[in-house]
Amino acid sequence: MTQKRAEASLEHLRRVFTVPEGDDSTLARIDREISRNLAGFLKDHIVSEEREPAKLERDFMESSMPEDPCFVSEEARFLLEKVVAQSVHTASPAFIGHMTSAIPYFMLPLAKIMIALNQNTVKIETSKAFTPLESQVLGILHRLVYGRSPGFNDGFYRKWIQNRDHALGVFCSGGTVANLTGLWVARNRMLAPREGFAGVSEDGVIAGMRAWGFDHLVVLVSKRGHYSLKKSCDVLGLGKRNLVVVDTINHRIDIADLRRKIAEQKARRAGIIAMVGVAGTTETGHVDPLDEMADVATEHGIHFHVDGAWGAPTLFSERYRPLLKGIERADSVIVDAHKQLYVPVGAGMTLFKDPLALDSVEQTAQYIIRKGSRDLGKHTLEGTRPGMAMLVHSGLHVLGRKGYEMLIDLGIGKAGQFAKIIQASDDFELTTEPELNLLTYRYVPDWARDCLKSASPHAAARINDALSDLTEQVQKTERARGKTFVSRTRFELPQHHSQPCTVFRVVLANPLTTRQILGEILDEQRQIAKDLLDGATGRKLRAACAAAKP
Repeated sequence: MTQKRAEASLEHLRRVFTVPEGDDSTLARIDREISRNLAGFLKDHIVSEEREPAKLERDFMESSMPEDPCFVSEEARFLLEKVVAQSVHTASPAFIGHMTSAIPYFMLPLAKIMIALNQNTVKIETSKAFTPLESQVLGILHRLVYGRSPGFNDGFYRKWIQNRDHALGVFCSGGTVANLTGLWVARNRMLAPREGFAGVSEDGVIAGMRAWGFDHLVVLVSKRGHYSLKKSCDVLGLGKRNLVVVDTINHRIDIADLRRKIAEQKARRAGIIAMVGVAGTTETGHVDPLDEMADVATEHGIHFHVDGAWGAPTLFSERYRPLLKGIERADSVIVDAHKQLYVPVGAGMTLFKDPLALDSVEQTAQYIIRKGSRDLGKHTLEGTRPGMAMLVHSGLHVLGRKGYEMLIDLGIGKAGQFAKIIQASDDFELTTEPELNLLTYRYVPDWARDCLKSASPHAAARINDALSDLTEQVQKTERARGKTFVSRTRFELPQHHSQPCTVFRVVLANPLTTRQILGEILDEQRQIAKDLLDGATGRKLRAACAAAKP
């Protein structure tokens, strides 16, 4: 599409920095539509049918920057037709495949205020009130995690919430950086300064291992740990191979194997930087036995880090809070606000039980972050950051604890209801029971289910392989149609000889998702599967079943 060009001039620059578009402009109309009816705007402008990535790329092949400017309305029209139309309707109640969901309507105008202010929270000189606001939000969530532990009372929070030298936690862009921050602190505290060694941040990892008598450094996590932990081990100089994977029992870390792995690593003269518990795994939503993990961490003097990116907000619920028992004993906990705190993407946090923990990564610079200042940037990995704390603060106050409690309870309750619907059907199999608001399942026609019951492990592997192909094709077809969406994943199923199987994965966080919508999703998947079974996919599955018969 050829865009109309404007003239490059000082007047044009002045206008785009100061003068809004007219009320009848494309951009102004878009702004009004979104403000008046966000759900309607998304429904009207996002095309439901899937378009292949290769075709999308054709609209974005030009690598030469235009010499002359275009009019704002022309660019808005281009974005509406080529970007908005081909975006994903993550707010749809039928979009239940990932951890990105609907957000409250008030977030949109508040986000516009945040962008208009354009604060940079690295330094108080560029953020002013956003600095104590961010510290307050961190204090509120710190209290959510640790506030029922001895000593974490009103006096504790009055002392530390706005302390200029120390911090209860840090904001960041999301769970990956949040996990990295927790392990960064753990590494620096383990390889702390001692005689002849200035600390790992000054002298490096090799010198640190030599000074402290380690041959290598490791982090322990279950096989359900998030992939970002590998990146953290890479960035921190440990190496991805030194992320030690612990076995699971029913998708939760096996404490006996954890103890074995600790003993093995100590015998190899490893420095154990941290052990990671997961509060809500990305694949199935299961929660590790955090209290037992805390016992092990205390016994061995290991930093206990909890990845609560998804599940930590469960603490808002008095009913389900016990599922996370032991999280209050963790040395560090991460939370993704853009997941179950329902704010726009780009807000994660790492909380530390010890307000002095972040001292181990403190950085200062004369021109921006001076020692003794109130600048938040002295403890954060990222420098320039937006004022996302404003949106989190708004969610915490507009919804309140009871509002978040209702959202958590609704999601977990809905997952339980969906699981019962699946179990009551003749052609769907529940592959993991929901603990939080995630579950997995797959389509298994009744005749294939009968084959699996009597099949040997070898024969069952062939059947499960064919069922995995069917699941993948159903999921791809459903996504391409664009009416509903679930994701898929692959892991070992204990009930099927621990064979790896591809399954549907759903995340029930959108409060607007109804029982009727869940039924419609199953109906669509059932019809797609039946159509596929009439072709090559069905022949493969029938052949596998026939081969399984004695």
